[in-house]
Amino acid sequence: MFRLKRAYAISSPDDGLRVLVDRRWPCRVYKQDAAIDLWLKEIAPSETLTTWFHRDPAEWEAFRQRYWEELRGKEELVALLEEKGRAGTVTLVYRAKDTQHNNALALLQYLEQRAATRAWKKAA
Repeated sequence: MFRLKRAYAISSPDDGLRVLVDRRWPCRVYKQDAAIDLWLKEIAPSETLTTWFHRDPAEWEAFRQRYWEELRGKEELVALLEEKGRAGTVTLVYRAKDTQHNNALALLQYLEQRAATRAWKKAA
């Protein structure tokens, strides 16, 4: 099971494994206070894509599709997250202020789509 949480929110035992999915460490967050179990910098969108998107909600769908394309080239990292998710709760931790248009949400949707596709193929 996957959840989302801003890096600035207080961690909770319910978070399970806390995975930071940004390239940069959150500003003004001390590592000892963040309770991050795993930092997957490489699964974050490329700097080029992040700069292009620049948190513009009007570009959300295009950003999401481009990020998903990048994720298809990061199969090992995606598989690692899926494995961790099968083992228990995983909270994808992110820096963005916008809770509706951020890389962690796009990553969560990508993971959910892969799981749904796998379940559909298994049932067929």
